[in-house]
Parts: sequence; structure tokens; C-alpha cells
Amino acid sequence: MAQTWEKGLSCAVSCAACNGALAPDEKRILSVYDHRPICMACKEEEQGRPDYEAVSREMLGQCMIDTEVMYGDPGGYCFYHFYPFTCKSG
Repeated sequence: MAQTWEKGLSCAVSCAACNGALAPDEKRILSVYDHRPICMACKEEEQGRPDYEAVSREMLGQCMIDTEVMYGDPGGYCFYHFYPFTCKSG
């Protein structure tokens, strides 16, 4: 199951926030607001929001609970919200 979500998110072809194209080797990261892949420029804007810190803490706590049940790998999915990644084809 983890491979399904990882491929779908990490190989997204556009940023969910600005709709800009994302090349496979281009870094992207998950939004703490809606868990969708966004470009690094949009992540920077997201981090500037006044509620970012509170939303990040709340999201991470809930994400760890939710993914423990759904995926059995909370660290993999949840931390993609804070660490950039690229598409791993194959």
C-alpha cells in the first residue's frame, strides 16, 4: 500500500497550489494544509502563513495516528510534509 501513495504523490506532474509543472527530478513537498504535493516556491509561501506553525504541529500529530493505521509507515508519509523529495521511477 505504501508504494501506491508514494508513487502517486512523489510523481505528481504539477503543483497542487499553483498548477506549475513538476519535472520528475524537481523537488516537491507535501502541503501541511491539504497533504497534496506542491513546489518548493509554494512551500515557502505556505511557511510564511501566520498559522503555519500551529497547523504543522496539529497535522503531524494527526498524520502519525492516521498513517499508523492506514500505511504502517507514519514516518515515510508524514515527514514528506517537511523534507523535499523527487519522483522515484521504476
